[in-house]
Amino acid sequence: MREKVPVSPGHKHCRGCGEVKPHSEWHRKTSAPDGLASRCKACKAATDPAGRLRRKYGLTEAQRDEMVASQAGLCAICLRAPAVQVDHCHETGRVRGVLCFNCNSGLGLLRDDPEAMYRAADYLEGNAWKPTLVAPGVYRLPS
Repeated sequence: MREKVPVSPGHKHCRGCGEVKPHSEWHRKTSAPDGLASRCKACKAATDPAGRLRRKYGLTEAQRDEMVASQAGLCAICLRAPAVQVDHCHETGRVRGVLCFNCNSGLGLLRDDPEAMYRAADYLEGNAWKPTLVAPGVYRLPS
């Protein structure tokens, strides 16, 4: 059983750092008896990224850092911006690499669809991608 720490009203004891802090330093948690999280905002921010990597991608921070180092610290797509976001396949959950924010967002917005990405590349190269009307409501895509 945990030892009770005396705290003044409007304050709470943090199990992470052991300090007594005002309620403004805590996230709200409606399921908790007092309506506040068990760790202060600073402790949560310090431990959350590692936990999220482990839960979402099955990676440790060291594995992620190793991936970034193998990419020379740069995004695997644009090769310019720093690699900061883990990219994964939404169907299989397999981690593909570490990307910059813009490239990772671009893949997500194109729904990881290679065909859409090929069309986007064709568009950027100046190749028109316009379907041809064959019959009412029937279009033929350019090959």
